[in-house]
Amino acid sequence: MTPPRIIGVTGGIACGKSTVARYLMEAGIPVCETDQVAHELMQPDGPAYAGVVQRFGTGICRADGTIDRRALAVRVFGDEQERAALNALVHPHVRRAWRTWAGDLQARGCAVAVVIPLLFEVGAERDVDVVVCVSAPLAAVKARLQQRGLTATEVAQRLKAQWPLAEKRRRADFVIENTGSEADLRAQVEAGLPRWVSKEKEDDHGGRTTTT
Repeated sequence: MTPPRIIGVTGGIACGKSTVARYLMEAGIPVCETDQVAHELMQPDGPAYAGVVQRFGTGICRADGTIDRRALAVRVFGDEQERAALNALVHPHVRRAWRTWAGDLQARGCAVAVVIPLLFEVGAERDVDVVVCVSAPLAAVKARLQQRGLTATEVAQRLKAQWPLAEKRRRADFVIENTGSEADLRAQVEAGLPRWVSKEKEDDHGGRTTTT
């Protein structure tokens, strides 16, 4: 028997991936957000903590020993080699964690969704059954990042650290367009979900489908 599907949710930064994840959970699909998993794994009792502190030094730690993610971000988003080093230390732990989580739920007959911002960058498309890319206009993305307190330089660094959104859209099986209201975004998720959890992965022409 074919196990229930794993839906990989990706897209550009600040495009609405977490909002899509919330709508999936409300529709009864268990969701794992890998950014949150990474955060938990880098806690002092987590398996990624020692390696990260050893590589980047105690200067990235707060007084209580926890990793200051903003300080770490300053290090890695300004240097491609530093970012690659962090990914190499953390991503294997993240992959093991979410794969175990997904496997347990699949064994119970549940389709699941995993939000992986760097899905294509780390080759995780091989680990999921269908890829849904959440897309938004660049101007809206920049505005959202600035609302989060990032400077123009930090916004540019974060955008540069990911693949171009156009390439993610091209490689995805389905694209969600976050260009309107939250009601419109929710409607796209509800319309697309039956196809995402079914065996149907491609449109009639054998290519990527845009959900509208």
